[in-house]
Amino acid sequence: MNAIDLIIFIIYALIMLFIGFFFYRKNKGVDDYFVGGRQMSSWHVGLSVVATDVGGGFSIGLGGLGFTMGISGSWMLFTGLIGAWVSAVLLIPKVSKLTKQINLLTFPQIFNHYYGARTALVAALISFIGYLGFTSSQILAGAKLASATFPEIDFTTLLVSMGVFTVVYTAIGGLKAVIFTDTIQWIILMAGLLFIGLPVAYYAVGGYDAIKASIPPEFLNFNNISWSQVVNWSIIIIPIWFIGMTLYQRIFACRNEKDAKKAWFIAGLFEWPIMALLGVSLGLIARAAFEQQLLPGLDGADPELGLPVLLATVLPVGLLGLLMAAYFSAIMSTADSCLMAASGNFVTDLLGKFVKLSDDAILKISQWSTLVLGFLAVFIAVQMTSVLELMLLSYSFMVSGLFIPVLGILFLKKHYSAAALSAMLAGGGSTVILHLANVTLPYELDINVIGLTISLLTYATIHSIYNKKTNLIASK
Repeated sequence: MNAIDLIIFIIYALIMLFIGFFFYRKNKGVDDYFVGGRQMSSWHVGLSVVATDVGGGFSIGLGGLGFTMGISGSWMLFTGLIGAWVSAVLLIPKVSKLTKQINLLTFPQIFNHYYGARTALVAALISFIGYLGFTSSQILAGAKLASATFPEIDFTTLLVSMGVFTVVYTAIGGLKAVIFTDTIQWIILMAGLLFIGLPVAYYAVGGYDAIKASIPPEFLNFNNISWSQVVNWSIIIIPIWFIGMTLYQRIFACRNEKDAKKAWFIAGLFEWPIMALLGVSLGLIARAAFEQQLLPGLDGADPELGLPVLLATVLPVGLLGLLMAAYFSAIMSTADSCLMAASGNFVTDLLGKFVKLSDDAILKISQWSTLVLGFLAVFIAVQMTSVLELMLLSYSFMVSGLFIPVLGILFLKKHYSAAALSAMLAGGGSTVILHLANVTLPYELDINVIGLTISLLTYATIHSIYNKKTNLIASK
């Protein structure tokens, strides 16, 4: 990277740190730190939601899908649009109403209200572990991007550097800093991809005719996808809109139900078709450049590196720094949110169950716990190799454990702790066991199919038993 590009990149990083320190001085209590003072606008929250949900993992991951399967990879984020809009209609009204009653800070507190303290504690553990892993995947994405731009620097050094930067500004600024930086980061990313990355890369590979001649013909079709892949993406991504701690924090941060719904509809449209098609199109162009032997530094073994290497190869001085800042923005916008979610689970739902502290003490502990958990996420990232694999595994773990009990809250009148707790342990546990045992399902279906099925059957069975007992007692 040229010195000018490096300077641009450093200036961007310093601005993000400044925002973190600015809100460090503004945070007056736990509400400010974890839910942004509950006065955030719909556009701020909507852009923050899509920046968090798509972020760097999906940005780099979408490039990898475009590299390996073409435009059809965009269907992954269509499931994001469905999840956003369905949850806006079904989930937000119930959550917003409950928030007015008990001033919610975290997702597991909803479980505490409907299922009791023991179930809420297990939900907090599942959410905490999942978001810690997801934070790691985003830090890994940042390191992959940086390694393509700074090939002379050791990968581990880059990973640790990216992680420390993210952890510091997140820990000091809280959710307000996260949402405001997300808004800035998303604007930078969209402008960078749309007005710099896409046209320059398209021109560099010779335009449409050259792309068409360089890649398999099915890469330009929207049906280059199997039904099992659609099922896998649907059962992993749609439910996250109902169980994601990062998303609940943003519902709590909105001024009212109307603003929250508007934010979710905004987020859905930005996910698909805008970000989805941009990401896979750039990945497809990277594949064309690879086939044309324009990317000598890429061996094709890791398709997620195709897009970063392409951009580092074709962008002129100055523009590379801007676009690297844009991609790094996307990565950090997800990493910071996931780190805030993990910290919120730890301080409010885990530590808060056993230690009673003042608001001032909780604020300080929250900042320090975010710092420590961030460094733990960096350590986990060092052990992993695939961004999308780690991200989707984190999703799967939370989905299998938490989705069915949330549906029970939304659609059933009676809520039994035993049903929810059993479903969480059976669903999440089976997913982990099957993954560790390297079990493969027919038609390449994701193990989440089994985890969700087990969770559903467990919940339905125990709910039915308790329902009969309750009705029997009532009849006497």
